[in-house]
Amino acid sequence: MPDEPVPMSALTKRVLTGSILASTVVAATLFLSTPLYALMLVCFVMVAAWEWAGMAGWASARARFAYCAGFTPVLIAVAGLVHSTGGTLVLILTGLVWWLVALAWVVRVQQGLAVEALNAPVVRIVAGWLVLAPAWGALVYLHAVSTSGALMVLYLLLLIATADSAAYFVGRRMGRRRLASEISPGKSIEGVAGAMTAVAVLAVIVALVADLAAPLGFVILSLATAVVSILGDLTESMFKRRAGLKDSGSIVPGHGGILDRIDSVTAAAPVFVLGCLIQGGGS
Repeated sequence: MPDEPVPMSALTKRVLTGSILASTVVAATLFLSTPLYALMLVCFVMVAAWEWAGMAGWASARARFAYCAGFTPVLIAVAGLVHSTGGTLVLILTGLVWWLVALAWVVRVQQGLAVEALNAPVVRIVAGWLVLAPAWGALVYLHAVSTSGALMVLYLLLLIATADSAAYFVGRRMGRRRLASEISPGKSIEGVAGAMTAVAVLAVIVALVADLAAPLGFVILSLATAVVSILGDLTESMFKRRAGLKDSGSIVPGHGGILDRIDSVTAAAPVFVLGCLIQGGGS
């Protein structure tokens, strides 16, 4: 009698699918031209938009298709903006205004207060656009901006992965004080401290190896980006909690949905690109 197949553990599945996804993104970032890279990102963003529609309360396939269709002209408009630095700044500043609003909502929910604006369907529609479109545009602009653009994109993604991993492992081992118990009970202040420490070490190493002209500014930007990435995570958790969902989807085995994988990037990318522009590294 043949041996029964051994079920793959959740951690093994998570590591395997995460490795495949990460390898694909790294290869695409390094070897695709910016137009093809932008198209690849559109695939991720459209899946995330599909998931957002479900989180926003539209469960049917027809409603989700309609949401994605409505999002298409938004992406076309963003593609036009990122052809210039001025247009990119407009896009990024629009995104930053949104994240300030999201921060206010997160604080209210954590305090146990209602966010009445979320009862309006149009608000939930536009919120999804503002989460995804500025981040997509920022990544496309950064990828195209110079010969080192692809490496800058990879650094941003590595920074976020480092922050997420450090927060997870330090939080599991040492976490005592909840960061936002009403929104994401698993996150701890100790985990955030671990994330900031890991990002600081990463940024210092990269600054030294790359012999950057302004290493202190680079480290500060990296830490600011990591802090803002947490807001992206908390914002998605707020919408998922409102919808009664654990994950945004199930397309990535062991990880949930695409939006679960890119929530930190959605907030971090506009901030990082703005910082690069201010420091002269994104023009």
